Amino acid sequence: MTVFSAYSNDDILADLTARVQDGTVTTDPTILKKQSFNPNASGVESGLARAFVEVQSVADIQGVLAVARKYHIPVVPQTTATSTVVGSDGIDGAIILSTRRLNQILEISKEDSVAVVQPGVVNGDLDQEARKQGLFYAPDPGSKLFSSIGGNVATNAGGMSTVRYGATKDNVLGLKAVLADGRTVTLGGRTLKQAFGYDLTQLFVGSEGTLGIVYEITVKLMPIPLGKSIMGLAFFEDMAALAQGVTAIRMSGVYPTMLEALDGNTVIALDKYEKTHYADNSGAMLIFRLDGSSDDNVQVLEDLLAKYHGQHVQVTADADEQAKLEQLRRDMLPAVFAGQNHLMEDMAMPLSQLAPMMDYIQQVGQDLGLKIYTAGHAGDGNVHPSFVWPQDQPEVPAAVLEALRRIFRKTLELGGTISGEHAVGMMKNQWNNPELGDNVDYLQHQIKTLFDPMNLLNPKRKID
Repeated sequence: MTVFSAYSNDDILADLTARVQDGTVTTDPTILKKQSFNPNASGVESGLARAFVEVQSVADIQGVLAVARKYHIPVVPQTTATSTVVGSDGIDGAIILSTRRLNQILEISKEDSVAVVQPGVVNGDLDQEARKQGLFYAPDPGSKLFSSIGGNVATNAGGMSTVRYGATKDNVLGLKAVLADGRTVTLGGRTLKQAFGYDLTQLFVGSEGTLGIVYEITVKLMPIPLGKSIMGLAFFEDMAALAQGVTAIRMSGVYPTMLEALDGNTVIALDKYEKTHYADNSGAMLIFRLDGSSDDNVQVLEDLLAKYHGQHVQVTADADEQAKLEQLRRDMLPAVFAGQNHLMEDMAMPLSQLAPMMDYIQQVGQDLGLKIYTAGHAGDGNVHPSFVWPQDQPEVPAAVLEALRRIFRKTLELGGTISGEHAVGMMKNQWNNPELGDNVDYLQHQIKTLFDPMNLLNPKRKID
């Protein structure tokens, strides 16, 4: 069928360029391909955008959205593009709206214990600046050194300290955004308590760019704890035994900052990557941290580790040694993924179901002949099973897909969620109905339609 277009691509790009006064519009094919395809998320290329726009003002954002409405073009919000779930990859013919140039820390207020930042500010950079004033920004995803606050807000990123300080949603007090129709809204504020109206701030946190374009964020800062911080290692027979020990520590009242679990396969990969010998100790590794701890707290922790058969326990208060342990945890993924195609998943379990889930993942690997690398933020029930396969095999193996289906179904059966902190993107949006049920699935679409009736903002992501 012949289609007579009302506008040419040149017409659209000319209009777009005219409306973006402060930022830049790029149509270079090499840059478009680079920005449209994020290898962190998938080995398969997504769609190719028609333009990559780096905005530098609210007016630029409004200009891009005006063009999108006029020509019915999808808009993909993006900052540092580190999504692991195809959440900010290109869509054929779309405009990628990048806020990475909006990267200023606008304010750090010690008196109010808040920071006001633009979305392109890198998580770790904000934390460093806050520490100069005796404060810190608590959320610390594994991508802390390169992921942006805007992306963290879009996905409700978690991290290693979530067990004590919560995920991104627990640390966002307010934000400003441009809606799909061009209106600007101010949601929340800088007070630590808010009870007026519906909580639209939290609706935007984790919305994956489907409800509006966030251009300013107010986050909560915490005072650096007094007292000593300690970190350490302990080894267990397997992940199920580790999970039982973690549950006891979690409920002991010592308030750990970090309880990170790595299974035997992961520890072996780390040994190879780091030239260490941790796998000689046992079948699973726990990396733990206590901030502002007393000697009594440390003793309680050590007693519990002994009670639950933790072995080869190491504890250090030395800052350099602690930094090495933290880096060890951050090197987990490079160690596992090195030179291979990979897929890492992200479920969260009720704490009581963590140990059964660890057993189940191991059983699935045995049944399907797969080596599964399981790690996660054990203190909050967040589990990350990872799969690898040869680099010359682009398609995800059928056995991996079957393993994921089984693990997802078991997660839901045990009362968990199949997205703890990595968001939904396009990797899991077909699981909305199994996880949420008919009524809530429908309500999600009604909310999307209210904010974005033309379905222009990151379509097919978050909800399908």
